[in-house]
Amino acid sequence: MTERYDVVVVGGGHNGLVAAAYLARAGKSVLVLERLGRVGGAAVSATPFPGVGARLSRYSYLVSLLPTAIVRDLGLRIALRSRAVSSYTPVERHGRPTGLLVERDPGEATAASFRELTGSDDEFTRWMSWYSSLSAMAQAVAPTMLGPVPSRAAFRSLVAGAAGDRLWEQVFEQPIGTAIEETFADDVVRGVVATDALIGTHTSLRSPSLLGNRCFLYHLIGDGTGEWRVPVGGMGAVTGELARVALQAGAVLRTSATVSRVDADGAVAEVSYVADDTERTVTTSYVLSGVAPAVLDGLRGRVATPPAGSQLKINMLLSRLPRLRSGVDPRQAFAGTLHLDESYAELESAYQSSVSGVVPDPMPGEMYCHTLTDDSIVDGELHTLTLFGLHAPASLFAGDNAGRRADLCARYLAGLNRHLAEPIEDCLATDEDGRHCIEARTPLDLQDELAMPGGHIFHGDLDWPFSDEGGGWGVETDVPNLFLCGSGARRAGGVSGIGGHNAAQAVLAATT
Repeated sequence: MTERYDVVVVGGGHNGLVAAAYLARAGKSVLVLERLGRVGGAAVSATPFPGVGARLSRYSYLVSLLPTAIVRDLGLRIALRSRAVSSYTPVERHGRPTGLLVERDPGEATAASFRELTGSDDEFTRWMSWYSSLSAMAQAVAPTMLGPVPSRAAFRSLVAGAAGDRLWEQVFEQPIGTAIEETFADDVVRGVVATDALIGTHTSLRSPSLLGNRCFLYHLIGDGTGEWRVPVGGMGAVTGELARVALQAGAVLRTSATVSRVDADGAVAEVSYVADDTERTVTTSYVLSGVAPAVLDGLRGRVATPPAGSQLKINMLLSRLPRLRSGVDPRQAFAGTLHLDESYAELESAYQSSVSGVVPDPMPGEMYCHTLTDDSIVDGELHTLTLFGLHAPASLFAGDNAGRRADLCARYLAGLNRHLAEPIEDCLATDEDGRHCIEARTPLDLQDELAMPGGHIFHGDLDWPFSDEGGGWGVETDVPNLFLCGSGARRAGGVSGIGGHNAAQAVLAATT
């Protein structure tokens, strides 16, 4: 059986749905092929605990990079709420438990917290100055994400014009660890800054590869603010809206459809897939790939080296929030990002251990409570608690994924308990069978469940949002009618829709 569409999108993740919506609205016939029985990829909600009314954002969980322009263009009926707190970091200083509080809009409470932790106002002053420069940079460069790829020179001009040449050097030319060490003196403060360079990224803060710099940049410039917002209704609500507008525009979304081959020669293309035990072929002018580049290589008959992810995600459901030894209100501590064993020295030590094949001790991670900002995802008085562990590379789980998953989960709970006045286990809700409501996902789990090679949440190393000479949309491959539209495209990591938008624009530019 042979079908014909103007565009075939391989993979129905959020980026694929964004591309389908834009193209269908422009009058193109679009077919989206998704291997799983539902669309959304990693941006979905799930009810993993039997008999418990909770709709967890199982894989991805916050929205930072999604541009307001995409929401407006597609008419998405979604609500993204700000968290009251940016972060809280529990630590022990001078033999007593305390912590560093950073408000979403830092004010006197943040200044007092810095003062109590460090003994002066100097670190807070440096914090406000540096983040003011980063904010100016974000506002200047965020609009470029939805346009053709700028040249390095043009991008530098934007950064320098908004925030100065020194910030360009710190973020784009020297290891991000150098900038952090030069700017801040306190090890905990340095760590809070550094975590944005390590989310889903396995690297040293001092690496000359500047891989951490790229990760840091993307986490700071989202929609011109860098703010990480909570999707009301969970990630499933975001995916549901994207599917709605794509269908409304006329796109065909075909689930349980496993693509087996992609052939493209620059003029026409064919995509083979299996659905309902039937082999089918689609002829098309353009193919957009929402799957990882390594998966696409396999579909094209090429050999590829898959990337490797480096994180552990733990989802918990609580009957109540735990009390902290520092005495801070848990509704404040967990509303933003709670940093666990993420001082600068601990982060670097954890990387060195993990790259040597040794489980870090302690394990750095960060967590937050979705329900403190949006309680619509649970029934009753329950709370979610999500932990995202850093420097947990796929290699640590090889050979015994289940055993190592359980071991690291226990290590993280023990690390959290060091800062709590009561064990987190006492606060866990139970399902209908009396089991604790807790689950974990390793890179190998993501590989098995989402066909995400190595469990790399960005589909591979992040790239700069510019190129030496500029040009194109950052979605191009070696074939003119085959484009990347997933997280493997330039400027597409995270829940942003940017890859889908830019792939759609590349098709439209080529057909007008």
